[in-house]
Formats: sequence, structure tokens, C-alpha cells
Amino acid sequence: MFNIIDLTNDYIKTNFASLITFFTPFKQNVMDQEIIMMPRIGDQAPDFKAMTTQGMMQFSEHIKGSWTILFSHPADFTPVCTTEMTGFAQLEDEFTSMNTKLVGLSIDSIHSHIAWVHNVKEKMGILMKFPIIADIDMKVSKLYGMLQPGESETAAVRAVFFIDPKGKIRLIMYYPLNVGRNMDEIIRALQALQTADKHKVALPLNWRPGEKAIVPPPKTVGEMEERLKSDYEMIDFYLAKKSL
Repeated sequence: MFNIIDLTNDYIKTNFASLITFFTPFKQNVMDQEIIMMPRIGDQAPDFKAMTTQGMMQFSEHIKGSWTILFSHPADFTPVCTTEMTGFAQLEDEFTSMNTKLVGLSIDSIHSHIAWVHNVKEKMGILMKFPIIADIDMKVSKLYGMLQPGESETAAVRAVFFIDPKGKIRLIMYYPLNVGRNMDEIIRALQALQTADKHKVALPLNWRPGEKAIVPPPKTVGEMEERLKSDYEMIDFYLAKKSL
């Protein structure tokens, strides 16, 4: 009687060496690849220890209890990066007033960072007081998915991570090497995150401070009926706005 199991076993025994030869390179290639999961919204911000322009930093300790914006730039002494980093420096007091720390990063040495900080202060009168991570070994860039080979294998893309006081990643932005960030949107996004947390609301398209917020939709018929009696701005029972 024809037995498919016996036939399969005979084939494996006969061709065992060939099968091992076929699968070994595949296995080796998989093992040789460095697989790193990029952080996602809702994840705890990966911790690390690194040298910065303000000295050695344990990231989790540095950011504890405050909001943090961790951002990368492709390289020191480059035109677009200089406009961005000076933009962050000029707004540092505003970020501080919002209980937010700034932390920069690029795949450059600490000596390059210090020379660039000095150059910008000398030529433009702007001092980058926030720490800039020297990530010459690309450790932090890889940890945060800032190094994207399709764009560059040696320069970090323009990534922005918004991290809350509990160390959780709340918003992520990525820009390519040739397009600078929008500082107004970075400030607006931070204001929106803090406002949504404080008032337990959602925020509509193009929301700005002082504008109405969206009330979470009702979860029961009773809540829906109460909402219809409220002073909310009612577009419909599921979409209502209120002043904060």
C-alpha cells in the first residue's frame, strides 16, 4: 500500500546532507542580521548611557519627572541641521516653561559637537545649552530607529520623540535628511499632548490652545441622553466640543 509518510522519511534520509546544506546559509544569514524593534507610541522609552555635551548621561535619570523631546540630526556643521538646532536653542526657555527637556543627538564625536556648539555661538550668538549626545558608535541611533539604511547608513534621520513624565513615548515624527522640521508643529503637538492629558479630552484637526476640545463619546444610552442636555457644542451625539 502507498504510504506517504514512509516515502517522505526515505526522501529525508537519502537527501539529509543536501537539506542541511540548503538550509544552513539561510539560517546563518538570519543569525547575522541585527534585528532591532523600533520604539512605538505607548512603549517605554529605551534607556541608555551616553556621553553628551553636558557630560555623561543616564537617559532615564535625566528625563525623570519631566516631558522630554529627544531629537536627532544627520551631522554637525551642516546647513539644515544648524537651522534646526538653533531653532530648538532659541525656544529652550519656552520648552522649560512647559516642563520639557530637550536632548539632541547625531552620529558625531563629542569633540565635533563641542566645536559646533562653539562655532554656532561665535557666528550666530546662539548657545545650545541642551545636551547633545555623541553617538559615534550608533548605539542610540539604532536603539531608537534613527538610522534608516534606505535614507543613509551613516547619518541619523531627523527623528523626534515626545516622551511623557512617566517615560512613555507619546508621539513620534520622522523627517528625511533634506527637509527641516517645523518648530511650530513641535510646540503645538507638545501643547496638545499636555492638554489632552490634563483635561482627559481629544483634540480636533489643527487644534490650538484656547480652542474647544472634543469630549469622549458616550458609552451608554444614559450618557448619550445626558449629553443631549449639556451645554456642549453638539455636532452630533458622538461629536461634541467644549471649552477648557
